Amino acid sequence: MYKPFIAAIVTSVSMVSAFAQQAPDAFVKDLATDIVEQVKTDKAIQAGDIGKINALVDTRVMPHVNFERMTSRAVGEQRWNAASADQKTKLQAEFKTLLVRSYAGALREVKPATTVALKPFRGEATDKEVEVQTEVRGIGQPVALNYRLENAGGSWKIYDVNVGGFWLVPNYTKQFAPILQQGGVDGLLSKLAELNKSATKS
Repeated sequence: MYKPFIAAIVTSVSMVSAFAQQAPDAFVKDLATDIVEQVKTDKAIQAGDIGKINALVDTRVMPHVNFERMTSRAVGEQRWNAASADQKTKLQAEFKTLLVRSYAGALREVKPATTVALKPFRGEATDKEVEVQTEVRGIGQPVALNYRLENAGGSWKIYDVNVGGFWLVPNYTKQFAPILQQGGVDGLLSKLAELNKSATKS
């Protein structure tokens, strides 16, 4: 129930220049709070308006996510490296759509009392890769979250998230593995397109 909601929380931010030089834990707190507050005040997003969610993802999410890394890890490095440039572009597009569709229902879980709290940060702001832990409160039982960030040229990029002990990207890797084994990259693309098309009609 909470996994898509977490994906939405961890990959949203409003001001590129303001967040770029922050410590990683402050970056996560600001971006998570930003998306929660947006949802609280936007009834269209709460209702699952795909157009609005797409706009939110495109303008505030994607600039702060290493989406190529997320997609390549979900597909598997060997399959990704063997894929053509066209296949890689299509994989990222379909994977993005899959996540956005998940956000639509997940964002409706945000309540007026929803808040985000940081846990003690154990890394260093100068590290190349860090893990930041937070807790989302006000949606039933508190949901503990871990975020994996990389320092990309002075700005933080998100490349994975952990919900209750499960990392998002490896979870998709397990789901994609049998599809890739049976039909390769084209088989996965067909399956993702089918899922996304079906979600549009539902």
